[in-house]
Order: sequence, then structure tokens, then C-alpha cells
Amino acid sequence: MSKFLEIGDVSLTISAISEILETKKHLKLSSDSKKKIRSSRKYLNQKIKLNKEAIYGVNTGFGSLCNHKISDKELEDLQNNLILSHACGTGDTVPQDIIKLMLLLKIQSLSYGYSGVQIETVERLIQMFNSDILPVVYEQGSLGASGDLVPLAHLSLPLLGLGEVYIPGIYENGYYKKRKAKKILKDMGWKPLVLQAKEGLALINGTQFMTAYGVWSLIQSRKLSYFSDLISSISLESFDCNSDAFDNLIQAVRSHKGQSITAKNIQEFLQGSDIQKTKKNYVQDPYSFRCIPQVHGASKDVIDHVKNIFEIEINSVTDNPLVFEKEDKILSGGNFHGQPLAMSLDYLAISLSELGSISERRSFQLISGQRGLPEFLVANPGLNSGMMIPQYTAASIVSQNKQLCTPASIDSIVSSNGQEDHVSMGANAATKLYQITNNLHRILAIEIMIATQALAFRKCKSSDFIEEILDIYRQEVNFLDKDRLLYNDIQNSIDFLTSLYIDEVLL
Repeated sequence: MSKFLEIGDVSLTISAISEILETKKHLKLSSDSKKKIRSSRKYLNQKIKLNKEAIYGVNTGFGSLCNHKISDKELEDLQNNLILSHACGTGDTVPQDIIKLMLLLKIQSLSYGYSGVQIETVERLIQMFNSDILPVVYEQGSLGASGDLVPLAHLSLPLLGLGEVYIPGIYENGYYKKRKAKKILKDMGWKPLVLQAKEGLALINGTQFMTAYGVWSLIQSRKLSYFSDLISSISLESFDCNSDAFDNLIQAVRSHKGQSITAKNIQEFLQGSDIQKTKKNYVQDPYSFRCIPQVHGASKDVIDHVKNIFEIEINSVTDNPLVFEKEDKILSGGNFHGQPLAMSLDYLAISLSELGSISERRSFQLISGQRGLPEFLVANPGLNSGMMIPQYTAASIVSQNKQLCTPASIDSIVSSNGQEDHVSMGANAATKLYQITNNLHRILAIEIMIATQALAFRKCKSSDFIEEILDIYRQEVNFLDKDRLLYNDIQNSIDFLTSLYIDEVLL
């Protein structure tokens, strides 16, 4: 298998991006992409030389300053000033895996040859990606309107020898250590780039900040959706539930795709279970168990819908203006506007929040002292609190997720002196989604801890598949016979889910 992936020849999918990151593939431009980039730049240079009219972003100011004509001798300064003036990020630093995605997505967008950049600029971004030299970017500053101007300006600073970067192999508190970009360029033997007309705008216009968060969340959400089905099946067994709700006949008369997939997963997880063979004393189970196909399935359908939106975006050109050489046009438009992403990010956030909400309800039922289980799933309740407070923790996280689900995409605020009078707020939607995704991971970790504890009180065995999962889990988290520090167990449960390998076919 080749260590390199040629950019510019093929469309990327969420699965392909996941593989690129997991296998640490390096990138290189295809020969066709190189040709397109060079040709586009040559065409733009000729246009600048022969056409003295104003071309937005090429020989004009930006935003509401678009009517200010810039002289030819000031065009390089214009691009440098653009990067400098827009690097106004603040707040927490962006996680390094998101920055890596931002680089990949910016390279992909520029590789099509509609942005008029120098090939040296794209090649330098590829060198940074391949070397794991990641610019320090900050979470706050983007309106998701003219793209992600502020975070992409920070992503671009090291091209000029400015800003800071993370260095691979040098760790500080579990993260790559920061170094001045100027020093690292010198160590790598790279000269700072001199940006040509339009290049600064090509670098900072675009939706790569929003898209990177969305891609990361989609990669995680597909796994978390599968974990939701798996962990809920352990809870089903622990609560001695009936499996009728997962019968194919029920799904067939309401044929939502996600519902059918969820029911099929649960059936497979429970296959051969001795618990399911025992006579049930309960006519029906609570909704958090009985309606798993409908609730989990709805979230699956949202994930699938959002994936389709983002796979279009990943393979799009979203800077401005765009250079159409064959048609002899340089057009200023709005491909940078993040509205399709903002609305999808909000939608995905709601779907993941609901997976956490129903998970916590199952945890609550399991500790309630019903169906032959002891209160709080521990011997001598009263002296011991057992699993009482992990459910509190899950409830607090679920509540936070609900608060974070207020849609960012319904908000807008005027900027750039009225020129940018409607914005998407997609960046805020993206960072909220990131938090919700991590929160869901924690909620599910608490459910597996509680469900596994409950299942230990059942005299019958579950399916071979579930018993195998539990054997592995018990190597990380022991049965709770009396009160102990449980935050360690929660963290070990989180780590357990992180370490589980899920075949892509299952997702």
C-alpha cells in the first residue's frame, strides 16, 4: 500500500479521511493538479498585468474596503497585511487533530486550481501536513461568513514565518510543544513564502475550520452510534428486557433506515443469550429500552444526512474570488458562506445529544432497585452509595448537552461595516458540536459501567458476544463490591471505548 495519497485526482469521503489520519498517510499533488494550479496562477498574473480594472481581493481592499483600489507595487503587502490583520483569534487553542484536518481540507480545496495560488504555497501546506508541523490556531473569532477568516489566518501565519506551531515528538502535558514558526522554518530549511496577489484571500477564505470540526465529529459519531447500540444491548440484558421490540416485523412496517439498522444490531448482539430465553415477568419495558430502534435510528439517519452534506463540502472550492480560466472569468461569489454546514452541525449536535439523553435514562432505570436488582447496584445500600452518583454525573452532562443544542445557525450579526450583513455562525456550531461529541462519549462510558455492574447480578449468561466484551472490560474496571473512588472507573471506561476497534463495515 502506498504511503502517499495523490490529492486532486479523487474525491475524499469521511471514511477515506479517517483512513488518512489513522494510517498517517502523506500527501502529494497529482500531476494533473499541479498543471491546473500552475495554469490558473499564470492566467491570473496575465489578467493583473493586462486588466487595470478592479478585481476584488486581487487589487482591492477586503470586505467593506472592496472599493479601495491597490496599486501594483503594493499587491504583495496587501496579501501579507491580510494575514496579519485577520489573525485575531482568542480563547482555547484548537485541538491538534482538528488542525491536521484543517490543513488537509485546505490543501484539497486549493488542489482544484480555481484559487489562483502559487504551487509553492500548496506544496508548503503539504510539507507541513506530512511533517506534522501544525499551526497554533484559536477557537474563537470566526463568524462562518467569509469563510473562517480568523482561524484560517492563524493556519496561514507559519507560511510567512510568523505565529507558532506544534512540533511532533516533543510533548508537554500530553500535547505537542509549541515553537516559534520562524525557528522551525529555519530548522526545516524552509524559506518564508512571499504571497502573490490574491493568495492571502485564497488562504483565509474557506470553510475549513467548520468542516474540520464536522468531519472529526462525523468520524466519532459513527463509532458512538455503534457503541450506543452495543452498550444499550448490555443494559437490555441487565434490566431483563423483552426482545420483541427488535423483531424485523415491527421495523418492516416503519422502514426508516436507521431504525432497521439499530434493530438488526441489537438482534445480533443478543443472539444466543440465555437471558433472552428466560420467561419475562413484564409485559412491556420502559421507552428508553423498548424504543431504542426508533431513537438510535433517528440519530443514525441524521448522521447519514450530515455525512452527505460534508462530503460535498470536503470536495468543494470555497474561497473567493474564483478563477475560471477556460471561461475567462474571475468571479466573486459566496461559496465561503457556512450556512449549509452551520445548519448541519446543529442538526448533528441534536442527534448526538439525544443518544446521550436516552443512555442516561437507561442508567437511571438500572440503579432504581427494580427487576431484582439492588438499589444503586451495590451490596448493603445505605452504607454504600454504589452507582448513585455516576448517574448524577451523566445527568449533568446530558443537561449541558441540551443547553449546547441551542442552534447557532439561527443567529447572525452584522460585520465589516455592513458588507457582511448575514453570517452563519457555523464556527460556533462546530465548537459546540465538538463538546457534545466528547460529552456523549462520557455518558456512554458511564452507561457501560453501570450496565456491566447490573449484569453481574443476573444468574443467566448473556450472548457470547456480550460476554466477550465484558471479559475485556473487566480487565479495566472491576466489579464494585463496596464504595471506592469511581472517577478512575469512569476514565477507564472512557479509555476502554476509545481503544475498541470497530470495523468500518459495521459503521
